[in-house]
Amino acid sequence: MNDAAAPSEEAAGGRMTLVEHLAELRRRLIVCMVALAGGFVVCWVFYPQILDFLTAPYCDVVSPDAEGLDAPGKCRLLVLDPLEPFAVRVSVAGYGGAALAMPVLLWQAWRFITPALFPRERRHTAGFVIVATLLFAGGVALAFWTIPRALGFLAELGGDDLVSFFSPRRYLSFVVKMALAFGLGFEFPILLIFGQITGLIPTSTLQRIRPWAAVGIVVVGAVITPTGDPFTLLILSGPMYAFYELSILFGVARQRRAEREEAAESAPAPSERSAADTS
Repeated sequence: MNDAAAPSEEAAGGRMTLVEHLAELRRRLIVCMVALAGGFVVCWVFYPQILDFLTAPYCDVVSPDAEGLDAPGKCRLLVLDPLEPFAVRVSVAGYGGAALAMPVLLWQAWRFITPALFPRERRHTAGFVIVATLLFAGGVALAFWTIPRALGFLAELGGDDLVSFFSPRRYLSFVVKMALAFGLGFEFPILLIFGQITGLIPTSTLQRIRPWAAVGIVVVGAVITPTGDPFTLLILSGPMYAFYELSILFGVARQRRAEREEAAESAPAPSERSAADTS
C-alpha cells in the first residue's frame, strides 16, 4: 500500500490517537503478511535450487574417502521420517520467504515508528532500510563462509571412527541458526546508531562502557551461535566489536556537526556585526 495515504497527523507532527495507531499498525501488518506470502510462494517454487545452495557447505566438508550417502558428489541428507521432506520444504520456503521479505518488513517497521520521531530523524528512513538490509545480507554471507569450517571443526572433534549423516531438519536448523545469528549480529550497529539518533543511548555512555561491551559481545556471540566453537565465536564477535567502535565514531561526528550548527546559528549575522562596528 502507498505510504502517501498515511494519516495526515504524521506530517503535522506525529500526534495520532490510539485508534489511528492501531489502524496504522493493522495496515502495515497486512503489507508484511502479503510480502511474507509472496516470498513463501517464490521459495516454494525454487525449493530444489535453494536446497542445493543450503547443502553446499555440507558438501564442502564431505570426506574424499567416504562411500555411499556421504561420498563426494552424493552429499545427501538422511531422511528418517516420511513426513520430513514436506516439513523441510515448508521450513525452507518459510525461512526463505522471510529473507526475501526482509526489506519490506524493515521498511514497514521503520515507517510505523517515524511519526514519533522529529523531522531531522525521519530523513534517515531510506538509509536505515538499505543499510540494515545490506548488513543482514553481509552477515548471512559470512555465516555461509563460516559453516563449512565450523562443520569441519565439529566433525574432527569426534574422531575418524565417526561418519556424519545429517537429517535434513537438523542440518537446516543448524544452517538457519547460523544465518540468523550472523545476520542479526550484523544489525548491531543499526541499533546503536538509532539509539544515538533518538537520544536513548548517549555516545558518552558507549565510550564509557567499552570494556564491558567487549565482554558482552563475546558472551552474546557464544549464546546465539549454535556451534560455540572458538573459530565461529571469533568470526562473529570481531565484526560486532568493530561495528561498536564505528557507531561511536558516528556519534562523535554527529555531535561535532551539531555543535558547529549551533555555533553558526548563534553567531550574529554580517549585517548585525557591521552595525555593531559602526556604532
